[in-house]
Amino acid sequence: MKILFTCKEFPHSKIIGGPIIIYNRLKYLSKNHLVSLASFYREEDEEFIPSVEPFCHDLKLVPLPPKRSPLKVTQDFFASPIPHYFLRMHGSKKMAETIASMVQKDRYDFVIAEYSVMGQFIHNNPLLPPVRRIISVHESYYLARLKAYHHYMLGPNKLKEAINLKGLKKYEFDMYSHADKVLTLTPQGKEELLEICPELDISVVPHGVDVDYFSFSEFEEEERCIVFVGNYLHYPNVDAVLYFHQEIWPQIKSRLPEIKFYIVGQGPPQEIQNLDQEKNIIVTGKVDDVRPYLKKARVFICPVRLGGGFRGKILEAMAIGRPIVTTSLGAEGIPASHRENIILADHPEEFAKDTLDLMNDDKLFEKIRVQGRKLVEEKYGWEKGVEVMEGILEKMIKNPSLKN
Repeated sequence: MKILFTCKEFPHSKIIGGPIIIYNRLKYLSKNHLVSLASFYREEDEEFIPSVEPFCHDLKLVPLPPKRSPLKVTQDFFASPIPHYFLRMHGSKKMAETIASMVQKDRYDFVIAEYSVMGQFIHNNPLLPPVRRIISVHESYYLARLKAYHHYMLGPNKLKEAINLKGLKKYEFDMYSHADKVLTLTPQGKEELLEICPELDISVVPHGVDVDYFSFSEFEEEERCIVFVGNYLHYPNVDAVLYFHQEIWPQIKSRLPEIKFYIVGQGPPQEIQNLDQEKNIIVTGKVDDVRPYLKKARVFICPVRLGGGFRGKILEAMAIGRPIVTTSLGAEGIPASHRENIILADHPEEFAKDTLDLMNDDKLFEKIRVQGRKLVEEKYGWEKGVEVMEGILEKMIKNPSLKN
């Protein structure tokens, strides 16, 4: 099969966050199929190109478009058929042209838009030759923004989400309806989309983790600490850190004054960078390898309240053997059992208490970390998810009909 992937962020080997799934789809599918990539990128990504090139028949990188002027933003807000939320960072004629040119040149069997925002380049693209079009929905933007809108009280954040919601539902679900296939990462994600648009053709392709790279690690406590890893260009990770710091961290620190909190990952905004001024909080920024920080942790926290989709960071921590305390939203898509292989806590008091339990109870700590690793080994090796995707594509290729 000939498969062209498109991505909103260059999915290289050292990426933190969602794009790691695209990197591994490229890596494993390229063993038996011709695979290419068209992706947005930033200058700092250039050093990682060699980690992706061996898997790609063709690799085209498009710079993220420059920030639009206020006048252009206003014009597009009222006149463009593409919603503001899609255009704000990724409105790019160059990307639409690049994808069309690649399909024209190599006649791919499939073009897969990884992340819904990339769907705009294969939906109603007059330059795109006939091809099976798939949208891989890591999260529904409409549903994520709607949750955020209801979460915020009256004020600037609620207004921002109201602006983001304009035209979003109709455009997003029109894209899905006209695609040949929609993919989600979780059964819950599939059901959410079907509740809005029951006629969609949706398959679930699970997330994964490299169980060898994130090998099970014995714990040697050099310092008492907890860790959160995230890509802070994705706002739900920013909200998670700020929520934890304000509502949960003081309760933990009052009981364990020596405990440290590591905030790991690229793009922390100033409000997170400022937390580094506190004695027991360390903001690392971008790191080349998250494993030393996961191994350092006694507990991995994931206090997310916004967004949707799947948190691969939880699988990575589980694979290394670090117990997880997370919200129910953070554990979405993972068939985990509370206090068996994960701890679920949706209220600040519960989150603090459960984190302290893991810090102090060696028996509970060992039980959850061992059972978490077992779950990952049984269900989430990268090969398993890629095999599911491969089966879906093979079934589709036998059907000659297209929605173009």
